[in-house]
Amino acid sequence: MLEKLFGSNARVKILKLFLLNPAEKFYVRQLSRDLKLQLNSVHRELENLEKFGILMSDIKNKEEGSGKKEATGGQEKKYFRANPNFILFDEIKALIVKAQILYEKDFVQKLNSIGKVKLLILTGIFVNNPNALIDILIVGKINKPKLIKLIKELEIELGKEINFTVFDNQEFKYRRDITDTFLYGILDDRNLVVIDEVGLS
Repeated sequence: MLEKLFGSNARVKILKLFLLNPAEKFYVRQLSRDLKLQLNSVHRELENLEKFGILMSDIKNKEEGSGKKEATGGQEKKYFRANPNFILFDEIKALIVKAQILYEKDFVQKLNSIGKVKLLILTGIFVNNPNALIDILIVGKINKPKLIKLIKELEIELGKEINFTVFDNQEFKYRRDITDTFLYGILDDRNLVVIDEVGLS
């Protein structure tokens, strides 16, 4: 889906890395190696994305190049980073993350294969809300060891730590009845409700 939208698998991989790690800078050779993409393809996509405005680049002087010789091959001094001031930055980031979770990795299907999910809410990293209490809220009966394994796979894919909370049906009902601060801090904040069998809406 993302390849059709953004034009190529290489562009999707590059965008995902930059948008999920906006404070980091990357070199062409480093990206080619880490993402397992051809150098020419990476260079072309970076130039296109810089022209588009979602990336920006800087030239690193030789004397500043501590620790970067291996990544740059001792030659490439230009590095790229995300441009968080780009007008569509948050929207494109949200789109990539949602597609990554809901489509590419079949996250919902995998969750249902390890238990019965009554409520699944994505917040935090998934809706560009860094101040959220958590990233994922799950209500239902879940195999905890398998869930932890699934979350770890997701963290590797996204390159980010994911904070999640699981309530069984009884605890969720209790917290909802007493207007629990933690629960309503999630429900009233920006979020994406993926599964709702508890009647939130």
